[in-house]
Amino acid sequence: MNCTRLILRCYSTESTHHVNQRIRSLKHTSGVTRVEEALQLFDEMLQRQPPPSIIQFNQLITSIVKINQYSTALSLYKRIKLMGVPSDLYAMNVSINCHCRLNQVTYGFALLATIFKQGHTPDSTTYNTLVNGLVLADQVFEAVELFKKLRGEKLCEPDQFMYGTIINGLCKVGHTSKALELLRFMEAGLCRPRVQHYTIIMDSLCKDKMVDDALLLFAEMTEKGVLANVITYNSLIHSLCNFGRETEAAKMLGHMEAEGLSPGVDTFNILINSFCKQGSVKDAELCVEAMVRRGLHPDVITYNALIDGYCLRGEIDEAEQVLDGMVERDIVPDIITYNSLINGYCKKKRIDEARHLFQEIQDKGLFIDVITYNTMLQGLFQSGNPSVARELFSKMQAKGQSPDICTYRIMLHGMCKNFQCSEALAIFRSLGSKEMMKDVELYTILIDGCSKCGMPKLAVELFDELLLKGLKLNVRTCNVMIRVYWQEGLLVKGEKLLRKMGDYGCLPNSVTYNVIVQVLLKKNECQEAAIFLEEMINQGFFPDSSTFKILLSLIPNVGQDSHMRTIIQKLTSVEGKI
Repeated sequence: MNCTRLILRCYSTESTHHVNQRIRSLKHTSGVTRVEEALQLFDEMLQRQPPPSIIQFNQLITSIVKINQYSTALSLYKRIKLMGVPSDLYAMNVSINCHCRLNQVTYGFALLATIFKQGHTPDSTTYNTLVNGLVLADQVFEAVELFKKLRGEKLCEPDQFMYGTIINGLCKVGHTSKALELLRFMEAGLCRPRVQHYTIIMDSLCKDKMVDDALLLFAEMTEKGVLANVITYNSLIHSLCNFGRETEAAKMLGHMEAEGLSPGVDTFNILINSFCKQGSVKDAELCVEAMVRRGLHPDVITYNALIDGYCLRGEIDEAEQVLDGMVERDIVPDIITYNSLINGYCKKKRIDEARHLFQEIQDKGLFIDVITYNTMLQGLFQSGNPSVARELFSKMQAKGQSPDICTYRIMLHGMCKNFQCSEALAIFRSLGSKEMMKDVELYTILIDGCSKCGMPKLAVELFDELLLKGLKLNVRTCNVMIRVYWQEGLLVKGEKLLRKMGDYGCLPNSVTYNVIVQVLLKKNECQEAAIFLEEMINQGFFPDSSTFKILLSLIPNVGQDSHMRTIIQKLTSVEGKI
């Protein structure tokens, strides 16, 4: 009997060791292969007598969770429960995490109740997972309430992870000031903030356009002896570049290196992309050279930035050279690469080359996204190919690519420019999305198009429809509609809209007054035009070149002592000084 027990114990030890080895080997596999091997091992483990402990099952399921297979992990725990294998707190915590990741935070709290029922005591991991689950579910204020309860009732002393989760959640919903208050609370307590806490708030300050405040916090952090990491520097460099402060960003790069941190490809890509968007492609090239000198290799993002930069400058031949260099280095162009080149060709009116490249993308089997279609549609309309554009739009939908709001704006604008307003209106009416039907820009395009296509009544009806929906007007919509009213002789309505623009949250601009003055002058309403010209000047605006031409053509026809002549002379003298 004793011999039998010894044999069984040896077998069990050997079996446990073998299972552990196979679980460890899963770390070296990924994706579908890991799931398949894990499921196979799980089935074998369930067949063993006695079955392995919950600890081994936890190790196996954790390897699946690490590749985001949350539903699979939960189904395995369900099978374990049916087999009668007792659960433990670790298994419950993993299950809570899976539910939270699947946006099922309510089930997570149900499991918290089960933990209490089974006589376990929730630990910091349990509460951290639930707090994080609430933030992931965009229930930030509920997460803050749970955080306060845990502290107030001494259920769990928040650690740095929990503080970080709450700070991240507050920043996520735009409460950066509250996140900063929590950071100050940490600084005064025993759980001191780490670099990641500061970095989250700095990044949020930058998104709130408070870059200088972020830099001040950065200085405070370093004074307190908290060392910045690469993520911190990347965030600040990116923000400085976004606000056109490339010189400071370059200094920040130097500061980073002086602190012993090596900038990565991502860091240089931020600077390269910014230089290219500013049109300083030569500076971007110098940045690439500096990057290579440090032993870093440009990647597809680097080359895409350069190609886009040259295309924005209209230097398409240089962009093609960058593409050639990219291919020589065995870096495979992606859809972003081709989108930039197509855009470059279209802007240079080289539409045949754009169409050829568009076809090449399809031949290579690359997924054509909505940006590719939008770029191509825009190019076709601008190059005078409206019928081809409409054909492409139909193909786009036939291939299952859903048009976005930009697609419809391009289509409606292009069709209206080609006097196809009725067809454009039909497309607008066929929109399935109620949100798209509330797009003020689409209405503005149609109103402008209908008025120019000789359908002013329809333009007025569309504007009335827009107001009836309670959509918020912008200055462009008001300018277009004022022109329609004035052209149709509806001066009272036109002036009423002009005076109400402030109520709509969009004050009249130079275009507004130029529209009014031009229409009045073309109708030979010089006295009315003079009134608005004077108002225009008093508001700090001046006639544009088109208005000036009409004004100058009127000089011989206005009396020597007329108010209009005085205004024209005043304007021409100002223009001469400028």
